[in-house]
Amino acid sequence: MISEEQFQNELNLIIANAVREDVGDGDHSSLACIPGSAKGKAKLLVKDEGIIAGVDFAKMVFNYIDPELKVEVLINDGDKVKYGDVVFFVEGSSQSILKAERLVLNAMQRMSAIATKTNDFVSILDGTDTKILDTRKTTPGIRALEKWAVKIGGGENHRFALYDMIMLKDNHLDFAGGITKAIQKAKDYLAEKGKDLKIIVEARDLKEVAEILKAGGVYRILLDNFDYDETREAVELIGGQCLTESSGGITEDTIRRYAECGVDYISSGALTHSVYNMDLSLKAV
Repeated sequence: MISEEQFQNELNLIIANAVREDVGDGDHSSLACIPGSAKGKAKLLVKDEGIIAGVDFAKMVFNYIDPELKVEVLINDGDKVKYGDVVFFVEGSSQSILKAERLVLNAMQRMSAIATKTNDFVSILDGTDTKILDTRKTTPGIRALEKWAVKIGGGENHRFALYDMIMLKDNHLDFAGGITKAIQKAKDYLAEKGKDLKIIVEARDLKEVAEILKAGGVYRILLDNFDYDETREAVELIGGQCLTESSGGITEDTIRRYAECGVDYISSGALTHSVYNMDLSLKAV
C-alpha cells in the first residue's frame, strides 16, 4: 500500500488541480459583487441520509483557499446523518467561502455516497470474518478521495494503483504463457528490482487454484466469478496457505453468502462506480 506521505501528496494534487480547473484566473461572479473585505458564515446542510464523509477533506480545501477561514465541525467523518443535520459551519471571507464551495460539495457528496454504500456492505457482513475491499474502478483524478471514503465507510483499500502491488489477472497469465511462468517471472522481477511487493493471482477455476498453490509465494488468491460451491471448495483447498478474495459481480444480495463460504475478502467495484451522490448544500447563515 502507498505511504501516508504519498496519500497526502495525492490529496494536495487533487485540491490544486480542482481549484485550477474551477477558479482559473478568478471567481469573477463573486469578485464582481462582493467586496473583498466582506465576511460571512455558511453551514453544510444535509438533505439526505447515510454516512458523512469528506469533512476532513473540506477543512483541507478551506485552508488551501484561505488559511484564515475558520471551520466549526459538528459531525465527523463516518458518522450517520439525516435530513436537516448541519455538519459544520465555516466563517471568514465571503469570497473565499464561495471559491471553495463547489469543490467542497462535489467531493463530500461523492465521498459520502461511497462511504454510505460501503457501510451498507459492511453491515451485511456483520458477524463474519470477511472484509470488503474496493478496486481500481475509480473516477480518474480523484482515486484518493474515493478510497478514503471507502475507509470512512468501514471498508478496506485494495492496492492503490499499479505500482504498489503485483496483481496477475487473466490477461497477464495468458500473455506470460501461463500461471506458473507468470508467478515465477513476477518473483524474479521483484528480486531483480529489489522491490517488496505482495503478489495476488487471479484464478478462474479450481485447477488454477491448485497451480497457484504449487507455484507458491502468493499473498492472496482472487477467486473470480466462482459460484458458492466452487468458492467453498477453493477455500478448503487453499486451507490457509494464503489469503482468499472473491470478486466478480457480487452484489448486496449475494455478498453474505460468499462471506459464509469462508473467504477473507470480497472486492466490489460497485463501491466506487455505482453510487448516487448524497444531497448536500452549503448555505449562508
